[in-house]
Amino acid sequence: MALTADSAPASRPLTLDDRYLREEGPVYLSGMQALVRLPLDQSRRDRRADLRIGTFISGYPGSPLGGYDLALRQARHILGEHDIRHVPGANEELAATALSGTQMLDRYPHSRYDGVVGLWYGKGPGVDRSGDALKHGNFAGTSRHGAVVVLSGDDHEAKSSTMPYQDDYAFVGHGMPVLYPASTGEFLTLGLHAIALSRFSGC
Repeated sequence: MALTADSAPASRPLTLDDRYLREEGPVYLSGMQALVRLPLDQSRRDRRADLRIGTFISGYPGSPLGGYDLALRQARHILGEHDIRHVPGANEELAATALSGTQMLDRYPHSRYDGVVGLWYGKGPGVDRSGDALKHGNFAGTSRHGAVVVLSGDDHEAKSSTMPYQDDYAFVGHGMPVLYPASTGEFLTLGLHAIALSRFSGC
């Protein structure tokens, strides 16, 4: 249908929140902003499927994911509307252990949620420190409508770490599948695939 100038809808002013709220057309995001948008996109997807899903994000700040917690804090008013809760961990291991607790809804049902999507973030030293918690969490698995995705920042050149880190070897040792986004856009597409794969496989 063609719109004349008189019948054309008034254009809505653009806001910075559109990068998280707009569901059609292009959006412009930094890598950190894409990781903030990821649980929002998953929440919208679950709501359309009539699932009552909460999201729990925890980890420990450290470069190269050091700005993630700040970006989450800046978007907290939007995250809260989608039942997304960010609780920084006192350390990486405690954050991973807390995520394991979110996957117990099959045994301990909750009146508000059918499941919880969990996101853990950290870098190489945090993956090392959390190895036992990550391995046990993967072995214990997810709930039926839950999922857990680990966001790991590698530091191959030791730019912000005391030594080089490449975390995929640790994940292979833990039995955890690895997806490698190659662009900001793939943070969203592969992130949604990771959540779906975790929910389907229980990993």
